[in-house]
Amino acid sequence: MKKLILLLLAIFMIGLGIAACATSRAGYKSAPYKVSQKDGDYEVRDYPALQLVTTSMSDDDKSFMRLFKYISGENEAKEKISMTTPVFMGGNTMSFVMPDQMKGAPPNPGSSDVQIRSQVAQRVCVYRFNGTRSTEKEKEALKLLHEWMLKKGLQIAGEPFFAYYDPPWTLGPWRRNEVLVPVRE
Repeated sequence: MKKLILLLLAIFMIGLGIAACATSRAGYKSAPYKVSQKDGDYEVRDYPALQLVTTSMSDDDKSFMRLFKYISGENEAKEKISMTTPVFMGGNTMSFVMPDQMKGAPPNPGSSDVQIRSQVAQRVCVYRFNGTRSTEKEKEALKLLHEWMLKKGLQIAGEPFFAYYDPPWTLGPWRRNEVLVPVRE
């Protein structure tokens, strides 16, 4: 009987852990967009102009912490800013999306390693995939998106970038990741 209770308790705790991972992004606002076409894990989206806080990515991979410090109050106004999703990564940069209440007037960064920039409104093709971040998964996701775009006759209009929605403690199968490619309208 004692073993059965321990087994049930273990199953309950595992289920609770999985549920926590699956809903880990639930409290965060996300960058707004409108879906104009959906095909399984593929979408065509229209994003409005977004304001981003951006830093370079390097081998030391301290980029996330630079951005996190900025939203935690290491800015000229000492203002705390809500975390949003996704974290955008492309080329050699990482960016957080500024929440709506910051549009037009986010505080200046307290570090020269962090910049505020605007991203113009754009149409993008998106492929959603899960798992932990890896170069191999990113390459495979981009390949699948390019194949889908070719099949649909969509023309590339910019460099690909990636969107990551979940904190590091979220287990791979429950992570929401995306590759995005700007397209001509």
